[in-house]
Amino acid sequence: MGSDSDKKMLSFEEASKHNKTKDCWLIMEGKVYDVTPFMDDHPGGDEVLLSATGKDATNDFEDVGHSDSAREMLDKYYIGNIDMATVPKKRAYVAPQQAAYNPDKTPEFVIKILQFLVPLLILGLAFAVRHFTKEK
Repeated sequence: MGSDSDKKMLSFEEASKHNKTKDCWLIMEGKVYDVTPFMDDHPGGDEVLLSATGKDATNDFEDVGHSDSAREMLDKYYIGNIDMATVPKKRAYVAPQQAAYNPDKTPEFVIKILQFLVPLLILGLAFAVRHFTKEK
């Protein structure tokens, strides 16, 4: 891999445009990473990565306490440096993008809870209907 100086200089505005599932760039410690190929594999889900676009995501990355292997993975996604002169002093609020529902990413515990609760709700409803429709 070439040195940092071999990589291109990117503006904050340019990097911030890449804020979708199929086109996601992150800015961390003055570097820009195209994490698009990692979106489906990120253990925290693609929503976490999308919420870190359009800003310096260094604190987001550090707060999670990523492993050394996660830090090493960044190298393959590195595409350039951010031109610090283009980074706004105060970040404008950007509303989080609503991710489309993906049933393949539904946590297993939610499915197990629903498998348990739905029959109980049906039984409860059947009991209530029977109880309140009995002739007195």
